[in-house]
Amino acid sequence: MEWKNERVDNPQEAYYVGLMNSCGYRTKDLRKPVIGIVNSYTDVNPGHKVFKELVQYVKEGIWAAGGAPAEFDVPAPCDGMSHGEGMHYILPQREMIAGSIENMVGANSFDGLVFLCSCDKIVPGMLMAAAACDKPTLFLTAGSMVPYEGEERTFVTPDLKESIGERKADKITEEQFQNYKENICFSCGTCSMYGTANTMGVFAEVIGLAPIDSTTMLFCSAAKYKQARDVGERIVELTKEGMKFSDIVTERSLINGLRHISATGGSSNAQLHVCAIAKVMGIDLKMERFDEIQKDVPCIAKFKPSSKYNIYDYYKAGGVGATLKSIKRHLYLDEKLAMGGTLGEYLDKFNRKVNKEIIHDEDTPLYPDGCFKVLKGNLAPKGSVVKKSGVDPAMFYHRGPAVCFDSEEDLRDYMVNKKIEPGCVLVIRYEGPKGGPGMRELSIPAAMLVGMGLHTSVAMITDGRFSGATRGPCVGHITPEAWDGGPIAAVQDGDMITIDLHKGTIDVELSDEEIQERLKSAKRPDHPAKGILHAFRSMVGGADEGAVWLYKD
Repeated sequence: MEWKNERVDNPQEAYYVGLMNSCGYRTKDLRKPVIGIVNSYTDVNPGHKVFKELVQYVKEGIWAAGGAPAEFDVPAPCDGMSHGEGMHYILPQREMIAGSIENMVGANSFDGLVFLCSCDKIVPGMLMAAAACDKPTLFLTAGSMVPYEGEERTFVTPDLKESIGERKADKITEEQFQNYKENICFSCGTCSMYGTANTMGVFAEVIGLAPIDSTTMLFCSAAKYKQARDVGERIVELTKEGMKFSDIVTERSLINGLRHISATGGSSNAQLHVCAIAKVMGIDLKMERFDEIQKDVPCIAKFKPSSKYNIYDYYKAGGVGATLKSIKRHLYLDEKLAMGGTLGEYLDKFNRKVNKEIIHDEDTPLYPDGCFKVLKGNLAPKGSVVKKSGVDPAMFYHRGPAVCFDSEEDLRDYMVNKKIEPGCVLVIRYEGPKGGPGMRELSIPAAMLVGMGLHTSVAMITDGRFSGATRGPCVGHITPEAWDGGPIAAVQDGDMITIDLHKGTIDVELSDEEIQERLKSAKRPDHPAKGILHAFRSMVGGADEGAVWLYKD
């Protein structure tokens, strides 16, 4: 297909041509497809630091294929560095990233787009932007962090989180703790676990926007640099072909992506993000439907922190293609892949050796019905989410007395200074999208619980959320949230709570009348919000619909 950029020869676009010349582009370069490279490089995020180098290979591929690369940057905050007060800002950033990209692309009229992203909110934020812009699109993630080979065993990032609880319980020495802090995060790349970053990175692969296995390979491999060149070349071809985001990503490809997440024990945050992406695409995909889509798909693999295998082990075991081939009958195989062909054609050619100790066959699953469970009941009338694949089967049913907290800080203080009684249910509320504000991630308290050895006897529930790095009976996304008068605001210390993953229920042993009477006297805590957090609180929707704020209907 012959490419023609009509802006160059339009007299009314003389200013555009002149300004681009001032940036070093020749007029003949502007006759080529101009490819916007959305870079999220930063010095203070290991999953994004590598893009300073990787982007050069993408540019080389674009030039080689007859395009002209045009790079611009967006923020990329690290969830792991933002725990506590900083976590208020993380979920709001998802749509600030999306909106800033949409603005930049709309103002500059790029012909095609390459998105360089890796981490928790950056990948879904860029996916939302890609849907809004609807240009020829490709994604590339950084690749995974190198695991740390310690004297005792191999360590990756969730082991560092859990060591906080291990140190408190005197299971490790101060010297070991210091060594873990300095060495477990061994290199750049995404944290080598199946948290939200890698869950969403692989999701981008399965829905057709990124090269398959680009997320799970090591960041420093030669294959990654070659892949970056391939992406640069391919985006020029896609642009000349006129193949847009909406030609690749459909409702059925989103379902494929969700089914892969379910089959591999991915992050519960996927519920928020895929619902939000679907909303931008005009697709109705709420929490209830999320459960229906994934519940019949067997869970055939689990990775850190839910098993001993890290994300690079996934790559070595056969990778994403091996999982997709195992669950092939649950997938829409005629969905297109931006790198070429269809999903079915890719799987027909797939011939990598598969380690079936890590990636099981469909008929020998770890769980027969997916890795997530949506729980409903008088405590969560609109739903809540638990990552079942990270829960000890002994805790699939749990009944215990509530111990209530109105903030993450109150919970952390209690965990450090007081004794948590086995059998209880820790209730953390006013941490929802509005209540936090920002729907903070309680992954550090959850990891501390594991490190203290309490994850087989204590449950944790919240209207906030947890990390993909969370294991244990942790129920998040309870909706309606406490700030909106949800039933979780009525719970008091000592109330008996029952969590039943078999039945999909979560209930407090109170009558509807008792709940309503208590809610009349429930008082919101002082959770101040100014600036962007005030705007987020005033605009955000419920977790059951993706906690969307800038892209609401």
